[in-house]
Amino acid sequence: MTGYARAEGRDAQISWVWEAKSVNGRGLEIRCRLAFGHDALEVYAREAAARRLKRGNVQLSLSVSRVGEQSQVQVNTPLLAQLLSMCKEWEGRFPGVAPARLDGLLAIKGVLEPVVDAERGETEESRRARETAMKATLDSMLDQLAAMRNDEGGRIGAVLTSQLDEIAALSVRAGECAALRPDAIRDRFRAQLAAVLEAAPTLAEERVAQEVALLVVKADVREELDRLKAHVEAARQLIGQGGAIGRKLDFLAQEFNREANTLCSKSSDVELTRVGLDLKAVIDQFKEQVQNIE
Repeated sequence: MTGYARAEGRDAQISWVWEAKSVNGRGLEIRCRLAFGHDALEVYAREAAARRLKRGNVQLSLSVSRVGEQSQVQVNTPLLAQLLSMCKEWEGRFPGVAPARLDGLLAIKGVLEPVVDAERGETEESRRARETAMKATLDSMLDQLAAMRNDEGGRIGAVLTSQLDEIAALSVRAGECAALRPDAIRDRFRAQLAAVLEAAPTLAEERVAQEVALLVVKADVREELDRLKAHVEAARQLIGQGGAIGRKLDFLAQEFNREANTLCSKSSDVELTRVGLDLKAVIDQFKEQVQNIE
């Protein structure tokens, strides 16, 4: 979900530049840094980004400059006077605090304002036309960003498919372990049951039945292997259908990890444990790559 895009526009009096940067994120977080006096565009910018993107931390910025002249600002005198009055009122209550400085007060949002368009001879019609042009530039830039993210997603799709192939192969290998063969399970079960009876020869029949049930459940990992296979198929279908599938793949990655953990906890064989650890390693890589998917 990483990407960068930039688009420029201008009219007779102002030129502007939109920029967008995107990095990975579990949800969609949009931050806007707009040039002074253009805060009204933030709602449209957020909605336009949300229509195209579903995940990621996205930063949108707008910078403007006057064509052929320096931008002009003016002081909001009533607000500055109010701030100065408040500073004098509070200075005596905190003797150790340095007095407020003029440069700090001027940095407060709203103290400095751009010279209003009316003073430059601009009309309401020209302002609306400029806003429409700025929105069109923003849309063009967001289309570029979405296209870049989609290209990255296509490349990552091949990586995810390869990792799913590896998970499927390891699941098959786990099912072929010698420890899971019927005769091996039967022999191990008999040995474990004999150990239980030897440790407590007077154990009640109900308790023996409980111990037997626990041994049988722990010896059988077919359920985990079947679920791993089903999760692999579900992930393949999601990758094939495309679209915003990142959250669903996130969920499947958690399910993969849960089954691999259960497989390792049930394992009483070195070979099966090694396969389980290999599974966990590939699943972690899969989960990492899924963070790059929309």
